[in-house]
Amino acid sequence: MSCLRVRLLLDMTFLQGAINLSSRDLPCLPSALFEIHLGIKPEPLKSVPVEPPITTATSTDLLATRRKGNENAPSWYEAQDLEVLKAWSNEIMELQPEISMFGSLKTVDLHNNKLTALPDSFADLTALTVVNLSHNQLTSLPTNFWALPNLTTLNLSHNALTALPFGAPFAGQDSNPLGRTRDPRGNWFEQSITRATEPLPRLTTLEVTHNRLSARSIDHSPDGHGLPALLSQIDVSENPLGKSDSLFRALGRLERLKEIRMQRADIGDESFPPSIFASSSGTLFPALKVLDLEETHVSRPAVEAAFVPTALKQTLQFDVTNQEPPEGVLRVIVGKRVIKEAWEIEAEKRTKLRRQAAAADSFSSIFSQPSASGKQEVAKEPWEIEAEQGLLSEGAKRRARALAAAAASSASASTSGPNGSTSNQPSPRKNTVVEKEPWEIEAEQGLLSAGARRRARAAAILAAASSSNAGEPSGPAAPKTPSPTSSSPRTHTPTTVASALAHPHFYCTSTQTLTLPPSTPPSKAAHARSFSLAAPAWGKSPGGAVSELALAIPSPTLPLAAIAAQPFAQTLKVLILANRRNDTSFSIPASAGPFLSNLEELSLENCNLGDSVPVSHVSEGAEDFTQRTSEPLLPLLARLFPSLRTLDLSYNALTSAALTGDALSSLILADPPAAAEDGTVVRKGLRQLRLRGNKFNELDGFRQLAERFKGNRDVPEWKLEELDLRDNEIGKLPPELGMLPLDVFLVDGNTFRIPPRRVWEREGTKGLLSWLRGRME
Repeated sequence: MSCLRVRLLLDMTFLQGAINLSSRDLPCLPSALFEIHLGIKPEPLKSVPVEPPITTATSTDLLATRRKGNENAPSWYEAQDLEVLKAWSNEIMELQPEISMFGSLKTVDLHNNKLTALPDSFADLTALTVVNLSHNQLTSLPTNFWALPNLTTLNLSHNALTALPFGAPFAGQDSNPLGRTRDPRGNWFEQSITRATEPLPRLTTLEVTHNRLSARSIDHSPDGHGLPALLSQIDVSENPLGKSDSLFRALGRLERLKEIRMQRADIGDESFPPSIFASSSGTLFPALKVLDLEETHVSRPAVEAAFVPTALKQTLQFDVTNQEPPEGVLRVIVGKRVIKEAWEIEAEKRTKLRRQAAAADSFSSIFSQPSASGKQEVAKEPWEIEAEQGLLSEGAKRRARALAAAAASSASASTSGPNGSTSNQPSPRKNTVVEKEPWEIEAEQGLLSAGARRRARAAAILAAASSSNAGEPSGPAAPKTPSPTSSSPRTHTPTTVASALAHPHFYCTSTQTLTLPPSTPPSKAAHARSFSLAAPAWGKSPGGAVSELALAIPSPTLPLAAIAAQPFAQTLKVLILANRRNDTSFSIPASAGPFLSNLEELSLENCNLGDSVPVSHVSEGAEDFTQRTSEPLLPLLARLFPSLRTLDLSYNALTSAALTGDALSSLILADPPAAAEDGTVVRKGLRQLRLRGNKFNELDGFRQLAERFKGNRDVPEWKLEELDLRDNEIGKLPPELGMLPLDVFLVDGNTFRIPPRRVWEREGTKGLLSWLRGRME
């Protein structure tokens, strides 16, 4: 059925001038495409010496059909030149050099393949306007590619490019940009072709995200051929740019540049020195509207100091909205992106203006109208006066009235004698004692709510525990749980990291399990745009006495430096770190590992971890972290916890780039028995690996592991029994996975359609693995 569909597509291409061969597992472009349109058969490729057969009608068959007088057969004047070629999401590793003979090609979409290089003749397609080569493995492009005269849109994202040599076709003395690329197998044409005399003269959109580009490797020399002159959008996000001041000066000379995006690029304030545009003449960035520096090391003061009004005519705006920036405004995005509505920005502006006006009025009134005492009298509101007098509640007002009445009666009794004469003797009557209601007493002591009472009891328990540890004798009559109505003041003892980790709420001695509390960012408040990362107040904490214990625990997702220092570290078997998303980093001791030598189960579910994590090394006895470094997650876990048997990384942000063969081998496989004789720590091998809800789209790393079982069903290092890959973006299951000896293999919720769901729903894991082995054979 697949061959028949490809045949129909190739036949229709002859009439339509466009073909879509996407998602068909093709190792290369079909030779029949060249036979139908050009009447030639391309030479076999080195990467595909034997092309899979595709039965289709060739140009000779079409001619024979027309000679027989079939009226439905296409005529020669109905044929269309091939202008659109789409072959994305295949297995193409190499292109035929004969592709340059499709001189009318305008659109080429080959994204999500395995291309490592393009033939030099690809640059002869001078009619190209749109090229998408993203999600491949390209390290460089043909020299004359940068001289394509009609190219307007170029997408090279997610490759391995290390340079963008725009001026390469024009730099060498022997360069001949007008000459046709010569093929070692022969000259296809002798005529010269028309190339550009400057780098990509019509290019308007350039996307090169997720490569290995530095600012120096992007050709932007002002002396020679630099950046494309008509460039309006450039995206170099997720690249190790480094110092980029010269690149920004070159971008500032582009008159039509509207958007610069450098999200999560390795760039800092050193790229924006105050004198960055001092040597530039004229107005810079005349059309720029968006400068996106989201989640980089660039700060707002550095941008404000660099973009001075003398060099930039636009007004800087650091607020982000969903609307396009108005004319004369340059929107700069630094730090974390927070999208605001237009009315929010206007309200903030008005509030700021009112505060400035109020400050100016108060300043002028202080110096223009001083009071007689030399101090400015501030008019107080009625509620402020009542608050100062302690009369905010109704009970306080009643007590004040009762005390006033008692004082008045006492004064009248002391001034009147038995015959009506005045007397200075005090009255034997006692002042009237006003009885307080229980809720008034609790309100005065801050114990009005059940949570406050729980916190008071927890504070008393912690105080008693700390005093007993310090050797101080406690009174036998002292109650363990104070009464909520007790009038004694509450004492609060700060909680240490050791006492918090050893608290029964987190550490279970019987199961040797440590469960740390979640540290997710706070939920949205009443206002949709307002939030705070400050610690919650005592009165608002939902956990009562647990809140102080949670605050004492370090904020990193894995505070291994604090855990390894505890007495129970060497016997800990289970570590649960679910939902710790606030600070996605690891803090580990500076000494050489491994740590937690008996840990068998680790759960990092829903911690927002990526392929690499920031790691802070903490010296023994030190309180501050050293400078953070970034390390790959899977090899780091394998090094820290060699005895791990169950690992849960569900609902994180891992991609297929993390699932390399070496990383999976170090994490999953056990060490051979001979390694134990060397005295080193031996890896026991994983039994359960849960990777549900991540961003995997391919499983090349698992395919490499499965190669170990070819011709050898018994691999002693393999211990894995359960593999959970549900709810990812996997588009294809490699047939080699059928060789893995798994008891549980879960793949629901992915994007592949083959095999169908009924394979594992009816027969389970064994049926799925058997089906995959059948496809491999």
